[in-house]
Amino acid sequence: MSKFKKNLPTFLKGFAILGSVAVATYLYRKDDTQKEHSILRNFPLIGRLRYLTEQVGPELRQYLFDNNNEGTPFSRKQFEDVVKSGKYKSRVIGFGSERNFDEAGYYIRNSMFPKLREELRLDNSQKIDTKVYGEMKEGLLTRKEILKNNQTEPYFLRQEDTVIIGENTCQKSFKLKGLVGQSAMSYGALGKNAITALSKGLGLAGGTWMNTGEGGITKYHLAGNVDIIMQIGPGLFGVKTPDGKFSWEEFKKKSDIEQVKAFEIKLAQGAKIRGGHIEGQKVTMEVAKIRMVEPGKTINSPNRFYEFNNFSELFDFVQKMRDVSGKPIGIKIVVGDLDALEEMTKTMRDTGEGPDFITVDGGEGGTGATYQELADAVGLPIMSALPLVDEMLKKYGVRNRVKLIASGKLITPDKVAIALAMGADLVNIARGFMISIGCIMAEKCHTNHCPAGVATTDSKLQEGLVIEEKQYRVANYVISLREGLYNLAAAAGIDTPIKFERKHIIHKDNYGRVSSVCDINRAPEKR
Repeated sequence: MSKFKKNLPTFLKGFAILGSVAVATYLYRKDDTQKEHSILRNFPLIGRLRYLTEQVGPELRQYLFDNNNEGTPFSRKQFEDVVKSGKYKSRVIGFGSERNFDEAGYYIRNSMFPKLREELRLDNSQKIDTKVYGEMKEGLLTRKEILKNNQTEPYFLRQEDTVIIGENTCQKSFKLKGLVGQSAMSYGALGKNAITALSKGLGLAGGTWMNTGEGGITKYHLAGNVDIIMQIGPGLFGVKTPDGKFSWEEFKKKSDIEQVKAFEIKLAQGAKIRGGHIEGQKVTMEVAKIRMVEPGKTINSPNRFYEFNNFSELFDFVQKMRDVSGKPIGIKIVVGDLDALEEMTKTMRDTGEGPDFITVDGGEGGTGATYQELADAVGLPIMSALPLVDEMLKKYGVRNRVKLIASGKLITPDKVAIALAMGADLVNIARGFMISIGCIMAEKCHTNHCPAGVATTDSKLQEGLVIEEKQYRVANYVISLREGLYNLAAAAGIDTPIKFERKHIIHKDNYGRVSSVCDINRAPEKR
C-alpha cells in the first residue's frame, strides 16, 4: 500500500499526460478533417485559440485594453459616471477631467458672475429618504460596501417653473417638477424585476415619469406609483381587439388608470426605424398574454400604423385620443426627412391640430433590437435632429403649442443641459437607467441571456437583480441628474435649468475654432 501511495503522483501525472495527448489528437483529427472552418483546417488546435480570444474579446477590451474614454456605445468613464451617481449619489472627481479636449464638441458657456446657491430657483422643501453605499473595503478579489440610509434633497423645480404638457388642450394636463424621465422600455424587452425596480426608484425620486414602451402597461410599471406615459406602437399592444385592430374601449380603460398621465404614439425609434422586435425566447406566457400574441414566437410589429396614412389623419387620430382620454397625446419621431418634418409643422399650423408633445429620438438610440444597417445609417443623431425640429416649429409659429422631449445617449447632466439648450423642454433616458439597475453593457439584450438580469425574461437570470436594492440606485441617479443640472445652470448664470438656451452653448471644432451655436444654420436653404 505504501508503494502505491509513493507512486500515485507518477501515475496521475502519466494519466494526465496521456489524457491530454488523447484529447489533442482527437481535436487535431477533428479539426483537420472538418470542412466548415478554413483556419481550423489549416491550423488545427492553434486555430481554436482564435475563437477563444474572439469569445472573451469584448470583456478584455472593456476591462483591460480600452482606456476610460474608449469603448462604444458608452465609454468606461460614461458607464462609471452613471454607476457612481446611482450607488453613491456622487459625481465628484479628482485630478482633472478625462475628456479629450482636442476633439470637437459642445461646451457650456460659463458666466463671469455665476448664480449663488441661494439665488437658485429650486424646491428642496420635501426631503427624500433613500440609501447610498459607503465605507468601501476593497481587496484584490473582494469588495465590501455598506448600504446606509440617506436623506437627500430632491432638486425639484419651483411651482412657477413646472413644465406642463397639454396645458391648454387637455382636461387633465401633465405637470412635471423635474426635467428628466425614463425613456420607452417595454416589459418583455426588460424583465419584471427590472421594470419593477425602475418604477419604484422613479416613484421614490418623484417629479419624473416612466415610459412603458410599446409592450403595454403592466402591474410592474404600476408598482412604484410613478407617473406614466403609455406608449402605443404599430403593434397596438394593450389597446387592440382580438382581430388586431385599435380598440377604443381598451384605450379608455388604460386612460382611466390614475398613474397614466399621457400617451405617446411611436412613429419611429432611433434604435430601430421599423416596427418593434422581440425574440421568441423572451416571449413568456405572461408577456404573450399582455401583448395578445403567441408564447415563444418572435414578435415583429408593422413598420407603421394602419390607422393613418398622412399627417392630417394622424392629427385627427391624436385629437380623438385626446377627447376620449382627456389626457395629453404625443408622438415619437426620428428626424431624417426634412421635407416631411416641414409638412408636419405646416399641417399643425393650418389645421390648428397636432400633438401635445413630440419626442425626438436620435439615431444613436440603442435599447431596441434591430438590424445593423438601420441602427448605423438611418436617422440623424439627437444634437442635429433636435435643433431642426425646434427651428421648424418656430418657423411655422406652433412651438408654443408643443413640448419637445429629447433622447439619445443623454446620460449625464452636461448632456442633458446641452439638449435643453438646443431646444428640448424635457429629456428621456433609457440606457442610463439600465446601467443604474445593473446593466454591464454585455450587448446581449436581444438574446434573453443578459447576465445582469436586466434585459431578460429568464427567471433564473432575473434573480440576480434585487429590486429592494436597485430601486435606490434609480432614485439616486435621477436626483443626481437634477442636482447636476442646477450646478450647470448656476455656472451659466441662470437660476433654473429651464432657462437654458442656445446662447449658453458654444462649439469647438477640431482646430480649436469656437462658434456660437446660435450662428450655426441647422436647416439648409432650398435652392
